[in-house]
Amino acid sequence: MILKRSAEIGPAVDRPEPERRFYLFHGPDEAGSRALGARLLAALGADKFALPAAAVREDPASLPDEAGAMALFGGPRVIWIEPAGEDIAEGVAALLAAPAVESVVVAIAGALKKGGALLKLVESHRAALGFASYAPEGRDAVRMVIALGRGEGLTIDPALAERIADETGGNQAIAAGEVAKYALYLDCSPDRPRPLTDEVVDLLGCGSEGDSQRLGDLAFDGDMAALLEEIERSGLAAKDGVAVLRALQRRLLTVIPLRARMAAGESASGVMTSAGRAIFWKDQELVKRLLRIWPPERLARLVERTAEVEKALMLSDVPEVASVGEHLVAVARVALRRR
Repeated sequence: MILKRSAEIGPAVDRPEPERRFYLFHGPDEAGSRALGARLLAALGADKFALPAAAVREDPASLPDEAGAMALFGGPRVIWIEPAGEDIAEGVAALLAAPAVESVVVAIAGALKKGGALLKLVESHRAALGFASYAPEGRDAVRMVIALGRGEGLTIDPALAERIADETGGNQAIAAGEVAKYALYLDCSPDRPRPLTDEVVDLLGCGSEGDSQRLGDLAFDGDMAALLEEIERSGLAAKDGVAVLRALQRRLLTVIPLRARMAAGESASGVMTSAGRAIFWKDQELVKRLLRIWPPERLARLVERTAEVEKALMLSDVPEVASVGEHLVAVARVALRRR
C-alpha cells in the first residue's frame, strides 16, 4: 500500500497495524523518512537492528531469515536497511511471501523510479506500506522551522524561520541540528523559552552541513573560482571532508536517475517537470545545468571515484584531508570543460 497524503502517514506509524511487516520510506527528504522510521520504532517499543542492503542483495533469503529470528536478548526489534534501493526488491518479495515474521523491516531510500520493482511490491501488498517524503518548501518550510524551534524552547519569527529554511536547503535534519545549536547557546528549553535573533544566527553560522553541500555543488557545477575560495574559507578537517563527499554523493543520487532517463530519450525539460517536488525549488536551476554538463558514463565514474576517496579518508590512521580538496578540484575541472 502506498500512502500519498501526509495526514495518513502519521497515524500509520504511530499506531502500526499488526499484519504490516515492511515499511518503505523514500523520497528526497531523507531526514523526513528517518523521522518516520523513528516514530515507528517508538510506537513499537523496539530496538533498531541494522542490516546492510548489500547483504540483502547478495542473499535475498537473509531478509526473511533475519526478520523471522527471535531477538537474542528478547524484546521487539526493527530490521533497518539504509540506504536502500531497487537491489533489495528480491529480498522484500521473500519477506512478504514468508509465512510469519518476528520483526518489522524498515527501508530508508532516496528517490525511486516510478514503476520500479520495489515500489510495485509495496503498492500491491497489504503487509507493506510506502510513503515518499519531500523537503518542505515555502510556507511549509517556515512552519517546519518554527515548530522545531518551539520544541527546543525557541520563539522564531517567520522572517528568521524563512532564512534558516533557505540556508539549510529545506533539509529537516540540518535545520533541526541548527535549531538545537541555537537553543543550547541561549540555554533555553520548552519551559524556559527565549526568542531567537538574527544576531545569534549570524554569530553561530548556519551549519557546516550547508557548507558541505555548497562545496560539493560548486565542484559538480564546475565553478572553480568559487570552489577554491570556499575551500580556503572553510578549512576542511577530516570530519568535514567526509561530510562534503557525502553531500556530493547525495546530489549524484538526485542527478543520475534523471540523466539516465534523458539517455533513454526523454527531454531535459520533461524530466525536470516530472521530477516536480523531488527537487528543492532553489536547486532546480543547478540540477538543469548538471544534467546538461554530465553524461551518464562520467557520472558512473564520479560515483566510483568519490566512494574511493571517502573510503581512503575513513580508513586512514592519519586522514589525508587534502585528498578531498584535490578530488573536488578534479571534479570541477571536468565540469568546467563541459559548461
